[in-house]
Amino acid sequence: MKLQSQSSLCRGGSGPAVFLLVCAALLLLLSGCSRVSVSVKVPPRENSLGECVVLLHGMGRSYRAMEGMQEKLVSSGYHTVNLGYPSTKCSVETIAEKYYPVALEQCREFSPTAIHFVTHSLGGIVLRQALKESRPRELGRVVMLSPPNHGSAAADNLRDWWFYEWLNGPAGQQLTTADNSLPNTLGPVDYPVGVITGDRYFFFDFWLSSIIPGIDDGKVSVSSARLEGMSDFLVVHETHPFIMDSDYVQDETLYFLKNAVFQHVKPVPAPVSGKDWFSFPSTSE
Repeated sequence: MKLQSQSSLCRGGSGPAVFLLVCAALLLLLSGCSRVSVSVKVPPRENSLGECVVLLHGMGRSYRAMEGMQEKLVSSGYHTVNLGYPSTKCSVETIAEKYYPVALEQCREFSPTAIHFVTHSLGGIVLRQALKESRPRELGRVVMLSPPNHGSAAADNLRDWWFYEWLNGPAGQQLTTADNSLPNTLGPVDYPVGVITGDRYFFFDFWLSSIIPGIDDGKVSVSSARLEGMSDFLVVHETHPFIMDSDYVQDETLYFLKNAVFQHVKPVPAPVSGKDWFSFPSTSE
């Protein structure tokens, strides 16, 4: 594994309030969100497909959140560039302009025949912004996990709270469901995109799930994850923070990268890992 440190380019930054403080502590424990780095892993030469995958994590996380997915991709023959970026200190536009190119150029060092992308949550919006500005000639296929493609009702309800703004920074302010929010002004896609989203929420997201209309994953509603022009769409029994760790999701991701469609195994496998003992079916209406 090769790690490259990048310098920071952006600014530092009652019942529900207590709840958010607890969530913040848990998120920090899960994320290591202050780190800015790139994890590069390559497959054995005899197993190489000659293609590269860029991984983009979500809000308040680090590249480590995508390590399980990265290992799966490497074992399947892909070169991988797992980008860590300051998601809570920058706007989406700044991330797309200053950090995304680092991963893209690292991929190009391998002279791949195709560059694919696997994103989680905010990472999908960063990628849409970047590809709207400039599309790489080697662009392959894209899998978005739990993307707030039409914003999140959670951001609608929390954006004016000082703690939410402090915790999530400029990008957090951009993820509302308003017609003029960034996700809703990026437009449809015309490249191969598969979207996978969840219908369960992790226990510390129970309050957020209750204020999101419709079925959701604790952060993003199923309807908001949809994207005009997408090639395929899949709902799985997973939560927002851990969807990328699901074996089934990883298998479907690989299938889409190779075929531009999901397998759509019926019925969708139920969660089985220990973390899923603390997840619950979304029943928001």
